[in-house]
Amino acid sequence: MDLQEVRNRIDVIDDEIAKLYANRMELALDVAKAKAQSGAPVENLERERQILSRVASAMPDEVKLYGKQVFGTMFETSKAYQYSVLNINSQIKDDIRASIESGVKPFPVQASVGCQGIEGAYSYIAADKMFEIPSISCFRTWEGVFSAVEHGMCEFGVLPIENSTVGSVIGVYDLMKKHKFYIARSFKLRVKHCLLTKNGVELKDIKEVVSHEQALAQCSEFLKQLGGVKITKCDNTGVAAQMIADRERYDVACIASRDCASLYGLKVLQSDINDSNSNYTRFIAINKQLKVYEGANRISIAANLAHEAGSLNRLLNKFSALGLNLTKIESRPIADSPFEFKFYFDFEADVRDSAVQNLIAEIANKAEDFEFLGAYEEL
Repeated sequence: MDLQEVRNRIDVIDDEIAKLYANRMELALDVAKAKAQSGAPVENLERERQILSRVASAMPDEVKLYGKQVFGTMFETSKAYQYSVLNINSQIKDDIRASIESGVKPFPVQASVGCQGIEGAYSYIAADKMFEIPSISCFRTWEGVFSAVEHGMCEFGVLPIENSTVGSVIGVYDLMKKHKFYIARSFKLRVKHCLLTKNGVELKDIKEVVSHEQALAQCSEFLKQLGGVKITKCDNTGVAAQMIADRERYDVACIASRDCASLYGLKVLQSDINDSNSNYTRFIAINKQLKVYEGANRISIAANLAHEAGSLNRLLNKFSALGLNLTKIESRPIADSPFEFKFYFDFEADVRDSAVQNLIAEIANKAEDFEFLGAYEEL
Protein backbone atom coordinates (compact mmCIF):
# COMPACT_ATOMS: atom_id res chain seq x y z
CA MET A 1 0.00 0.00 0.00
CA ASP A 2 1.54 3.31 -1.05
CA LEU A 3 1.54 6.51 1.02
CA GLN A 4 -1.27 8.23 -0.88
CA GLU A 5 -3.56 5.22 -0.48
CA VAL A 6 -2.87 5.19 3.27
CA ARG A 7 -3.67 8.90 3.47
CA ASN A 8 -6.91 8.40 1.54
CA ARG A 9 -8.02 5.74 4.02
CA ILE A 10 -7.11 8.03 6.94
CA ASP A 11 -9.20 10.81 5.35
CA VAL A 12 -12.22 8.53 5.27
CA ILE A 13 -11.75 7.65 8.94
CA ASP A 14 -11.26 11.33 9.88
CA ASP A 15 -14.52 12.24 8.14
CA GLU A 16 -16.31 9.57 10.13
CA ILE A 17 -14.70 10.76 13.37
CA ALA A 18 -15.83 14.34 12.61
CA LYS A 19 -19.45 13.20 12.12
CA LEU A 20 -19.41 11.09 15.26
CA TYR A 21 -17.83 13.92 17.26
CA ALA A 22 -20.53 16.34 16.13
CA ASN A 23 -23.20 13.81 17.13
CA ARG A 24 -21.54 13.33 20.51
CA MET A 25 -21.50 17.08 21.14
CA GLU A 26 -25.23 17.30 20.31
CA LEU A 27 -25.89 14.63 22.92
CA ALA A 28 -23.57 16.43 25.37
CA LEU A 29 -25.81 19.46 25.02
CA ASP A 30 -28.85 17.32 25.88
CA VAL A 31 -26.93 16.05 28.92
CA ALA A 32 -26.22 19.66 29.96
CA LYS A 33 -29.91 20.57 29.76
CA ALA A 34 -30.86 17.52 31.82
CA LYS A 35 -28.24 18.33 34.44
CA ALA A 36 -29.44 21.95 34.57
CA GLN A 37 -32.95 20.72 35.40
CA SER A 38 -31.78 18.26 38.04
CA GLY A 39 -29.07 20.47 39.50
CA ALA A 40 -26.39 17.86 38.87
CA PRO A 41 -22.82 19.10 38.25
CA VAL A 42 -21.42 19.14 34.73
CA GLU A 43 -18.27 17.29 35.73
CA ASN A 44 -18.55 13.61 36.63
CA LEU A 45 -15.09 12.11 36.94
CA GLU A 46 -16.40 8.66 37.84
CA ARG A 47 -18.39 8.55 34.59
CA GLU A 48 -15.26 9.61 32.66
CA ARG A 49 -13.21 6.83 34.27
CA GLN A 50 -15.87 4.27 33.38
CA ILE A 51 -15.92 5.36 29.72
CA LEU A 52 -12.13 5.37 29.52
CA SER A 53 -11.89 1.89 31.02
CA ARG A 54 -14.50 0.54 28.58
CA VAL A 55 -13.00 2.01 25.40
CA ALA A 56 -9.40 1.24 26.42
CA SER A 57 -10.26 -2.44 26.77
CA ALA A 58 -10.98 -2.54 23.01
CA MET A 59 -7.63 -0.95 22.08
CA PRO A 60 -4.26 -2.64 21.53
CA ASP A 61 -1.91 -2.13 24.48
CA GLU A 62 0.49 -0.02 22.42
CA VAL A 63 -2.16 2.66 21.77
CA LYS A 64 -4.04 2.69 25.09
CA LEU A 65 -2.16 5.70 26.48
CA TYR A 66 -2.63 7.62 23.23
CA GLY A 67 -6.32 6.79 23.34
CA LYS A 68 -6.47 8.07 26.91
CA GLN A 69 -5.19 11.45 25.70
CA VAL A 70 -7.73 11.58 22.87
CA PHE A 71 -10.69 10.77 25.10
CA GLY A 72 -9.41 13.09 27.86
CA THR A 73 -9.40 15.96 25.37
CA MET A 74 -12.86 14.97 24.17
CA PHE A 75 -14.18 15.00 27.74
CA GLU A 76 -12.76 18.50 28.31
CA THR A 77 -14.18 19.96 25.09
CA SER A 78 -17.54 18.37 25.87
CA LYS A 79 -17.61 19.95 29.33
CA ALA A 80 -16.48 23.30 27.90
CA TYR A 81 -19.36 23.17 25.41
CA GLN A 82 -21.81 22.37 28.20
CA TYR A 83 -20.50 25.17 30.40
CA SER A 84 -20.79 27.62 27.49
CA VAL A 85 -24.55 27.20 27.31
CA LEU A 86 -25.29 26.89 31.03
CA ASN A 87 -25.64 29.66 33.55
CA ILE A 88 -23.09 28.93 36.27
CA ASN A 89 -23.67 30.89 39.46
CA SER A 90 -20.90 32.38 41.58
CA GLN A 91 -20.33 35.56 43.57
CA ILE A 92 -17.50 36.77 41.35
CA LYS A 93 -19.67 36.32 38.25
CA ASP A 94 -22.38 38.42 39.90
CA ASP A 95 -19.79 41.09 40.77
CA ILE A 96 -18.46 41.16 37.20
CA ARG A 97 -21.94 41.49 35.74
CA ALA A 98 -22.84 44.23 38.20
CA SER A 99 -19.76 46.19 37.14
CA ILE A 100 -20.60 45.80 33.46
CA GLU A 101 -24.26 46.71 33.97
CA SER A 102 -23.25 49.88 35.81
CA GLY A 103 -21.63 51.05 32.57
CA VAL A 104 -18.37 50.35 30.75
CA LYS A 105 -16.78 53.79 30.54
CA PRO A 106 -13.54 55.14 29.03
CA PHE A 107 -10.48 54.93 31.25
CA PRO A 108 -10.14 58.24 33.14
CA VAL A 109 -8.07 60.94 31.48
CA GLN A 110 -7.48 62.76 34.77
CA ALA A 111 -7.10 61.13 38.17
CA SER A 112 -5.31 61.30 41.50
CA VAL A 113 -2.64 58.61 41.48
CA GLY A 114 -0.36 57.21 44.16
CA CYS A 115 3.00 55.55 43.51
CA GLN A 116 5.94 54.32 45.55
CA GLY A 117 9.12 56.39 45.59
CA ILE A 118 9.72 59.96 44.43
CA GLU A 119 9.81 61.86 41.15
CA GLY A 120 12.14 60.16 38.68
CA ALA A 121 11.40 56.65 39.99
CA TYR A 122 10.14 54.19 37.42
CA SER A 123 6.75 53.94 39.15
CA TYR A 124 6.44 57.72 38.83
CA ILE A 125 7.35 57.55 35.13
CA ALA A 126 4.79 54.75 34.60
CA ALA A 127 2.05 56.71 36.38
CA ASP A 128 2.75 59.70 34.15
CA LYS A 129 2.39 57.51 31.05
CA MET A 130 -0.69 55.56 32.14
CA PHE A 131 -2.78 58.69 32.73
CA GLU A 132 -3.07 61.71 30.46
CA ILE A 133 -3.40 64.18 33.34
CA PRO A 134 -2.34 62.55 36.61
CA SER A 135 -2.06 64.24 39.97
CA ILE A 136 0.71 62.10 41.45
CA SER A 137 1.36 61.57 45.16
CA CYS A 138 4.43 59.62 46.28
CA PHE A 139 4.63 57.17 49.16
CA ARG A 140 7.59 55.42 50.74
CA THR A 141 6.25 51.87 50.51
CA TRP A 142 3.88 49.76 48.40
CA GLU A 143 1.72 49.35 51.50
CA GLY A 144 1.48 53.13 51.65
CA VAL A 145 0.11 53.23 48.10
CA PHE A 146 -2.56 50.64 48.90
CA SER A 147 -3.48 52.49 52.10
CA ALA A 148 -3.81 55.79 50.21
CA VAL A 149 -6.24 54.27 47.72
CA GLU A 150 -8.12 52.38 50.42
CA HIS A 151 -8.72 55.56 52.41
CA GLY A 152 -9.65 57.72 49.43
CA MET A 153 -6.49 59.83 49.28
CA CYS A 154 -5.91 58.61 45.71
CA GLU A 155 -8.28 57.10 43.19
CA PHE A 156 -5.65 54.79 41.71
CA GLY A 157 -2.28 53.35 42.69
CA VAL A 158 0.50 52.45 40.26
CA LEU A 159 2.80 49.57 41.17
CA PRO A 160 5.25 47.18 39.46
CA ILE A 161 3.87 43.67 39.04
CA GLU A 162 6.39 41.90 36.78
CA ASN A 163 9.79 42.32 35.19
CA SER A 164 10.97 40.56 32.04
CA THR A 165 14.33 39.75 33.66
CA VAL A 166 13.60 38.84 37.28
CA GLY A 167 9.92 37.83 37.13
CA SER A 168 6.89 38.69 39.23
CA VAL A 169 6.86 41.17 42.10
CA ILE A 170 5.40 38.83 44.70
CA GLY A 171 4.99 41.53 47.35
CA VAL A 172 2.49 43.40 45.19
CA TYR A 173 0.49 40.21 44.53
CA ASP A 174 0.32 39.63 48.29
CA LEU A 175 -0.95 43.16 48.88
CA MET A 176 -3.56 42.74 46.13
CA LYS A 177 -4.94 39.76 48.04
CA LYS A 178 -4.67 41.43 51.45
CA HIS A 179 -6.55 44.56 50.39
CA LYS A 180 -8.85 42.90 47.80
CA PHE A 181 -7.90 45.35 45.06
CA TYR A 182 -8.35 45.03 41.31
CA ILE A 183 -6.25 45.83 38.26
CA ALA A 184 -7.77 48.65 36.17
CA ARG A 185 -5.02 48.98 33.53
CA SER A 186 -1.49 47.75 32.87
CA PHE A 187 1.47 49.25 31.06
CA LYS A 188 4.81 47.84 29.93
CA LEU A 189 7.63 50.31 30.49
CA ARG A 190 11.01 49.73 28.92
CA VAL A 191 13.53 50.11 31.70
CA LYS A 192 16.97 51.49 30.85
CA HIS A 193 19.08 51.58 33.97
CA CYS A 194 21.99 54.00 34.28
CA LEU A 195 24.85 54.27 36.75
CA LEU A 196 24.61 57.77 38.23
CA THR A 197 27.25 59.63 40.25
CA LYS A 198 28.21 63.11 41.29
CA ASN A 199 30.16 65.12 38.76
CA GLY A 200 33.86 64.31 38.74
CA VAL A 201 33.47 60.69 39.89
CA GLU A 202 35.08 57.97 37.79
CA LEU A 203 34.28 54.26 37.66
CA LYS A 204 37.48 53.37 39.54
CA ASP A 205 36.42 55.60 42.45
CA ILE A 206 33.21 53.74 43.23
CA LYS A 207 33.14 51.64 46.41
CA GLU A 208 29.34 51.38 46.91
CA VAL A 209 26.27 51.14 44.66
CA VAL A 210 22.80 51.94 45.98
CA SER A 211 19.41 51.09 44.41
CA HIS A 212 16.16 49.20 44.78
CA GLU A 213 16.64 45.42 44.98
CA GLN A 214 14.80 44.86 41.68
CA ALA A 215 17.13 47.25 39.84
CA LEU A 216 20.17 45.64 41.46
CA ALA A 217 18.97 42.21 40.32
CA GLN A 218 18.38 43.47 36.79
CA CYS A 219 21.97 44.75 36.62
CA SER A 220 23.71 41.85 38.38
CA GLU A 221 26.18 41.12 35.56
CA PHE A 222 27.31 44.76 35.40
CA LEU A 223 27.76 44.87 39.17
CA LYS A 224 29.97 41.77 39.06
CA GLN A 225 32.32 43.66 36.73
CA LEU A 226 32.83 46.33 39.40
CA GLY A 227 34.58 43.84 41.66
CA GLY A 228 34.04 43.97 45.40
CA VAL A 229 31.90 47.09 45.63
CA LYS A 230 29.38 47.23 48.46
CA ILE A 231 25.76 46.73 47.31
CA THR A 232 23.15 48.61 49.33
CA LYS A 233 19.40 48.23 48.92
CA CYS A 234 17.03 51.13 49.37
CA ASP A 235 13.29 51.79 48.96
CA ASN A 236 13.36 53.08 45.40
CA THR A 237 15.60 54.02 42.46
CA GLY A 238 14.50 57.66 42.76
CA VAL A 239 15.29 57.65 46.47
CA ALA A 240 18.71 56.22 45.63
CA ALA A 241 19.42 59.09 43.25
CA GLN A 242 18.32 61.69 45.78
CA MET A 243 20.47 60.02 48.43
CA ILE A 244 23.57 60.24 46.24
CA ALA A 245 22.86 63.88 45.42
CA ASP A 246 22.49 64.81 49.10
CA ARG A 247 25.60 63.02 50.32
CA GLU A 248 29.06 64.49 50.42
CA ARG A 249 30.67 61.21 49.42
CA TYR A 250 32.30 60.83 46.00
CA ASP A 251 32.84 57.07 46.12
CA VAL A 252 29.18 56.02 45.89
CA ALA A 253 26.92 55.58 42.86
CA CYS A 254 23.32 54.59 42.25
CA ILE A 255 21.32 52.70 39.64
CA ALA A 256 18.36 54.74 38.43
CA SER A 257 16.72 56.23 35.35
CA ARG A 258 18.27 58.90 33.13
CA ASP A 259 15.45 61.21 34.30
CA CYS A 260 16.90 61.07 37.81
CA ALA A 261 20.23 62.46 36.57
CA SER A 262 18.64 65.72 35.42
CA LEU A 263 16.24 65.90 38.37
CA TYR A 264 18.96 65.56 41.03
CA GLY A 265 21.97 67.07 39.27
CA LEU A 266 23.85 63.81 38.77
CA LYS A 267 26.07 62.52 35.96
CA VAL A 268 25.29 59.46 33.83
CA LEU A 269 28.55 57.59 34.28
CA GLN A 270 27.36 54.60 32.26
CA SER A 271 24.05 53.95 30.49
CA ASP A 272 22.15 50.79 29.51
CA ILE A 273 23.66 48.62 32.23
CA ASN A 274 20.77 46.11 32.29
CA ASP A 275 21.61 42.43 31.97
CA SER A 276 19.06 42.27 29.14
CA ASN A 277 18.70 44.71 26.27
CA SER A 278 14.94 44.15 26.34
CA ASN A 279 14.28 44.90 29.99
CA TYR A 280 10.61 45.72 30.59
CA THR A 281 8.69 46.21 33.80
CA ARG A 282 4.95 45.77 33.75
CA PHE A 283 3.10 48.26 35.95
CA ILE A 284 -0.53 48.06 37.03
CA ALA A 285 -3.04 50.71 38.04
CA ILE A 286 -4.99 49.36 41.01
CA ASN A 287 -8.44 50.36 42.20
CA LYS A 288 -10.56 49.43 45.20
CA GLN A 289 -13.66 48.85 43.07
CA LEU A 290 -14.08 46.19 40.40
CA LYS A 291 -14.53 48.31 37.28
CA VAL A 292 -14.41 47.30 33.63
CA TYR A 293 -13.26 50.10 31.33
CA GLU A 294 -13.46 50.36 27.57
CA GLY A 295 -10.73 48.42 25.80
CA ALA A 296 -10.46 45.76 28.52
CA ASN A 297 -8.91 42.78 26.72
CA ARG A 298 -7.02 40.92 29.43
CA ILE A 299 -8.01 39.09 32.60
CA SER A 300 -5.88 38.07 35.59
CA ILE A 301 -6.86 35.41 38.12
CA ALA A 302 -5.19 33.28 40.79
CA ALA A 303 -6.34 29.88 42.04
CA ASN A 304 -5.28 26.97 44.24
CA LEU A 305 -5.77 23.82 42.18
CA ALA A 306 -6.56 20.38 43.55
CA HIS A 307 -3.40 18.53 44.59
CA GLU A 308 -3.93 15.65 42.17
CA ALA A 309 -2.60 14.43 38.87
CA GLY A 310 -3.98 16.26 35.85
CA SER A 311 -5.61 19.20 37.66
CA LEU A 312 -3.55 21.81 35.82
CA ASN A 313 -3.91 20.04 32.48
CA ARG A 314 -7.71 19.93 32.86
CA LEU A 315 -7.78 23.65 33.53
CA LEU A 316 -5.52 24.47 30.59
CA ASN A 317 -7.80 22.44 28.34
CA LYS A 318 -10.71 24.67 29.32
CA PHE A 319 -8.84 27.76 28.11
CA SER A 320 -7.89 25.97 24.91
CA ALA A 321 -11.45 24.83 24.26
CA LEU A 322 -12.64 28.44 24.34
CA GLY A 323 -9.75 29.61 22.16
CA LEU A 324 -8.32 31.82 24.90
CA ASN A 325 -4.66 32.82 24.71
CA LEU A 326 -2.82 32.45 28.01
CA THR A 327 -0.12 35.13 28.29
CA LYS A 328 1.14 34.11 31.72
CA ILE A 329 1.17 30.97 33.86
CA GLU A 330 3.10 31.07 37.09
CA SER A 331 3.10 28.87 40.18
CA ARG A 332 3.97 29.81 43.73
CA PRO A 333 4.28 27.52 46.78
CA ILE A 334 1.44 27.82 49.31
CA ALA A 335 2.65 28.56 52.83
CA ASP A 336 2.14 25.69 55.30
CA SER A 337 1.01 23.35 52.47
CA PRO A 338 4.08 21.36 51.33
CA PHE A 339 4.25 20.69 47.60
CA GLU A 340 1.00 22.56 46.89
CA PHE A 341 0.94 25.63 44.68
CA LYS A 342 -1.16 28.64 43.79
CA PHE A 343 -1.30 29.38 40.07
CA TYR A 344 -1.47 32.83 38.50
CA PHE A 345 -3.01 33.17 35.04
CA ASP A 346 -3.20 36.11 32.63
CA PHE A 347 -5.22 35.57 29.48
CA GLU A 348 -6.63 37.55 26.60
CA ALA A 349 -10.43 37.62 26.74
CA ASP A 350 -13.50 39.86 26.78
CA VAL A 351 -15.00 39.64 30.26
CA ARG A 352 -18.39 40.59 28.79
CA ASP A 353 -18.51 37.22 26.99
CA SER A 354 -20.91 34.87 28.85
CA ALA A 355 -18.69 31.84 28.11
CA VAL A 356 -15.73 33.63 29.70
CA GLN A 357 -17.85 34.55 32.72
CA ASN A 358 -18.90 30.91 33.04
CA LEU A 359 -15.27 29.79 32.90
CA ILE A 360 -14.32 32.23 35.68
CA ALA A 361 -17.32 31.08 37.74
CA GLU A 362 -16.40 27.43 37.23
CA ILE A 363 -12.80 27.96 38.35
CA ALA A 364 -13.93 30.05 41.33
CA ASN A 365 -16.41 27.39 42.46
CA LYS A 366 -13.88 24.56 42.24
CA ALA A 367 -10.76 26.24 43.62
CA GLU A 368 -10.04 26.11 47.34
CA ASP A 369 -8.87 29.71 47.10
CA PHE A 370 -9.65 31.99 44.13
CA GLU A 371 -8.81 35.60 43.32
CA PHE A 372 -10.19 37.64 40.45
CA LEU A 373 -7.46 40.22 39.97
CA GLY A 374 -9.12 42.27 37.23
CA ALA A 375 -10.29 42.71 33.64
CA TYR A 376 -8.32 45.51 32.02
CA GLU A 377 -6.51 46.90 29.00
CA GLU A 378 -2.75 46.47 28.64
CA LEU A 379 -0.87 49.27 26.91
